[in-house]
Amino acid sequence: MLPIMFTRNTLPAVVLAALLIGSVAACATSDDSPPNSGNTSAAAAACAPGSLPTKTAGKLTIGTDKPAYPPWFDNNDPSDGKGFESAVAYQVAQRLGYARESVMWTSVTFNNAIAPGPKNFDFDINEFSITPERRNAVDFSAPYYSVRQVVITTKGSKAAGAKSIADLRTAKIGAQVGTTSYQEITDVLKPSAKPQVFNNNDDLKAALANGTVDAGVVDLPTGFFMTAAEIKDGVIVGQLPQVGAPEQFGLVLDKGSALTACVSQAVDQLSQDGTLTVLEKTWLSDAGAPELK
Repeated sequence: MLPIMFTRNTLPAVVLAALLIGSVAACATSDDSPPNSGNTSAAAAACAPGSLPTKTAGKLTIGTDKPAYPPWFDNNDPSDGKGFESAVAYQVAQRLGYARESVMWTSVTFNNAIAPGPKNFDFDINEFSITPERRNAVDFSAPYYSVRQVVITTKGSKAAGAKSIADLRTAKIGAQVGTTSYQEITDVLKPSAKPQVFNNNDDLKAALANGTVDAGVVDLPTGFFMTAAEIKDGVIVGQLPQVGAPEQFGLVLDKGSALTACVSQAVDQLSQDGTLTVLEKTWLSDAGAPELK
């Protein structure tokens, strides 16, 4: 099933209404501050529009990978505001007091964004799952999306008829390097063959097409889009079981960034006023997928 997508000129009234409601709340006052964002007048003043110590004065620099894939982005152009993560990024920017024309995008590979060391962005948005290990190297904002991992394949492949994790033990499975998708292969699926590692999902799609791998693991919305629109005869095999706390995406910032609290506050506002729910319904597929056990 393809993601439901609307252009700026065709957004339904309910979407526009929700986004307009959200846009009036720049950084929150002490009365509506999220409980984990520093509910004090000092915190509110630190997050006042235009007061943030960004990489470039008066501008907000946002990083993401290239290519930037649907349904998170559209047409490999993060700056157009289309796709779930592009829309989230601009909503966060608005809450921080940065108009669309004050937002700059920069290309950063997935692994470089979460590696230790100084960053060339104020925050990065690229389906980064929040993990304790990554927190050792970078800061995360409050979560903006909860996600499940899914196994995908092509019709007629060795993995196409799998109904359980056990059915996938002898399959050749791959995922993008450095992702929780790859970690799910090693920790949950535990195939007998060493998992294949790919630089990006384009390489994974090519491997599925030519039979280098029997299956791949990606996050659920990406899996729906890839199998419906990008992979010939693509098939969703099933979701991997939820183990422990839900996997959540967060914005990545420099370790110890002065912006982390304010960015988290903005994300919390988007959650509390319903904007994130509206954006999920607008850009992400709501189709179901069987769960593998």
